[in-house]
Order: sequence, then structure tokens, then C-alpha cells
Amino acid sequence: MDWSETFASCFVDVRGQPIHYVASTVPADPHPTLVLVHGVGLSHRYLMPYAVRLAKYFRVFVPDQPGFGLSYKPQRTLTLPELADWIADWMEAIGLEQAALMGNSVGCQVLVNLAVRHPHRVLRAVLQGPTIDPAAGTFWQQWRRWYRNRTEERSTDKGPIVERDYWECGPGRLIRTFRYALEDHTEELYPQMKCPTLVVRGALDPIVPQEWAEEVTRRLPNGRLIVLPGVPHTANLEAPLELLRVTKPFFEEERQPAEMSVGRLS
Repeated sequence: MDWSETFASCFVDVRGQPIHYVASTVPADPHPTLVLVHGVGLSHRYLMPYAVRLAKYFRVFVPDQPGFGLSYKPQRTLTLPELADWIADWMEAIGLEQAALMGNSVGCQVLVNLAVRHPHRVLRAVLQGPTIDPAAGTFWQQWRRWYRNRTEERSTDKGPIVERDYWECGPGRLIRTFRYALEDHTEELYPQMKCPTLVVRGALDPIVPQEWAEEVTRRLPNGRLIVLPGVPHTANLEAPLELLRVTKPFFEEERQPAEMSVGRLS
């Protein structure tokens, strides 16, 4: 996908290290600004099919977390809370006080950590395919679910994108980050996440079964759930138009007066 006419590739120093991100260049209402958070081993690239569609309506940023994509590679693999702290510092470095955020897969766990550790940064959140279901909390149980998911995903473009991202981060960092995701116990953090939150599940997603998506939503103080028919785990890449259809109205609620937003969520 050619997104060069709608996004610019940028670098900024965060804690003295170069962090890469892409920023939309199409004029749009700056409130709320959107930040997209990638999953384990991936980068901004697999979020771009969704990002370019969002950029018609919102100002959009997509950072590469430290260790991934074009950002600097720390010698030590960072934990999910550490990655969340880096996103908060990156937001400060680019002058972004607050944003609405969307995370996919393990990116949801990073986003939840961000919302709990730095609540003033997160206006509202979309958790698309939130991991990890404690009912399959071991490495091999998750591996089987991820393998099944590959049979559901249909994009001919995904293979090269994923392979390039995995090669850039390296197998060691990929596996260690995945193990950190297993150890994170994000389910314990959901009750502390106070911002309006939309959980989006693809109906064909074997990684995030319906029961777990419903449990995530129940644990959230201000959550709701939408299921996308015929969609697998990575909706931002496999079904960006369907994901846009359900997330655009949710993000636009931030543009309404506070009393109207409360009415919509009650």
C-alpha cells in the first residue's frame, strides 16, 4: 500500500534514542488525535491499511515501539509496562498531551498499561482483539491459537509485511516480548481503566474467543463490545473498512459535549 501522499515518516529523540513514527499529513479535525499501537513483533506497517482510512477524518500517528520497526533496538527486551512508558514519553516528545488510542492484539495490553500508568494521556481506547485469554495462558496453548488464526486470515499482503517486521525485531526479541505478554496479567488491570473503551472482536478470531471478549468488556468500568462478522484477529489489516465503520463513531463521540457523551455511554 502506498501511503506516502497521506503520511510522513518521522523520527524523534526519546530519552536520547531515535523513535520512528508516521504522521498523517491530510488536514483533519485535530480533536481527538489518534495513536495506533502495534502488536508483538510488528510495526506501523501492518496498521497502515486502517490508518490511511482514519486519516480522512482524524489526525493519526503510528509509532514503532522500541525494538520494533524502524525505532532503535535496545539490548534488553522491554516489558509491556516499559513499552507503555515509552509511548507516554514519545507523546511528550512530539507535543501530544492526550490522544484516543487503538491497539491490536498485544498492542491492546500495551495500551491498557498506558491507560493505567498514564491515565491523563488516554482520552478513550479501542481494544481490537485484546490478548491474552487466561483460559489459554501457556506458550503452547497460545501458539496453537495463533496457528489456527493464520488459516482464517486472507490478506495476500500480510505475509511480506509480517515477515519483514519479524526479521527487523529478531526472533529473540519476538519470543521474549510474547512471553512478557503471557506474564502481564492484563486482566487484572481492566478494572482500573477508567476511560471509555470499545472492545472489537473478529467473529473468526481463535486467539480471542467470544467468552474472553465478553469478560474483558465486563471488567472494564466503561466498556462496550462489538463483534465483526467474518473477520479474523487482525482487523486493521484484514478488514480495515469494517474496523473503521465501528470505530469512527466511537472516536467522534470525543468531539461531543461531555453531557452528550455520558448519555451515549449510559
